[in-house]
Amino acid sequence: MCLIAVNLEKRPAKGISFGNRPKNVFLPFSLKRISALTSEALKYWKYFLLSLVVILIDQGFKLWVYNNMAMGDAGEIYVLGDWFRLHYLLNPGMAFGLKIDAVWGKLLLTVFRIGAIGAIAYYMYIQAQKGMHIGMLWCMALILGGAVGNAVDSIFYGVLLDNAPYDAPTPWFHGQVIDMLYFPIIDGNYPDWFPAVGGDRFQFFRPVFNIADSAIFLGVLFILLFQRRFLATATGSSEEDELEIGEVPFDGELQPQEPTTAVEEQSGANAEEEEGQKEKKEAS
Repeated sequence: MCLIAVNLEKRPAKGISFGNRPKNVFLPFSLKRISALTSEALKYWKYFLLSLVVILIDQGFKLWVYNNMAMGDAGEIYVLGDWFRLHYLLNPGMAFGLKIDAVWGKLLLTVFRIGAIGAIAYYMYIQAQKGMHIGMLWCMALILGGAVGNAVDSIFYGVLLDNAPYDAPTPWFHGQVIDMLYFPIIDGNYPDWFPAVGGDRFQFFRPVFNIADSAIFLGVLFILLFQRRFLATATGSSEEDELEIGEVPFDGELQPQEPTTAVEEQSGANAEEEEGQKEKKEAS
């Protein structure tokens, strides 16, 4: 009978080991490296995450309205008294009911939206790398999310929800945007003596809009309100940026000082030396 001796000595397994691994084994994706990459990605992509949240909320609410509300006054839901209602309607054009009255106007509008989305996204990414003010980036993220939300309606709803106008040349890129937010805060009539529109109905705020429109409006509004702060940081022209480290701003008046020349400095040194010798003589 032939006996085979088996070496039961423990040997390190081939590949990556978490114990005493050979020094020549390289781990490119260590936990520290993954954490650094994740932090670097979130530094730029957190703004796009806000855009994604806006898109999901906008699309979710639109689909809920489509599946649960009747169009027009028949399906109107009063949320807060008479001045905040959900009013389901279809918008063939832009925000607040604006549109281009042409056969291919809707297609041009949709193509413009797609181009604007790409430009805004690229600009955001570049400016985030350059250190643009975070407030400006958050505002642009709101605008981007709103633009994408309405673009989804225009591109796909004509096919998926069959809501393209009857005279549209194709359902693609001709979907109508779903609007539902309605704030008729003031509802009445103009006085009879009012020129041109006397006696006519007056309503504020009349346009019906959606969450995507709201995101765009808020983004633009905040940029207008805080543009000086946003642009000052972007250009580095703010007073705080101009101060050097350790420099304290001074609002009073500084007294002018005459420049000291090398001759004056040498004269002062000689006078001090003579004074010192005189004191030594008096002491002796």
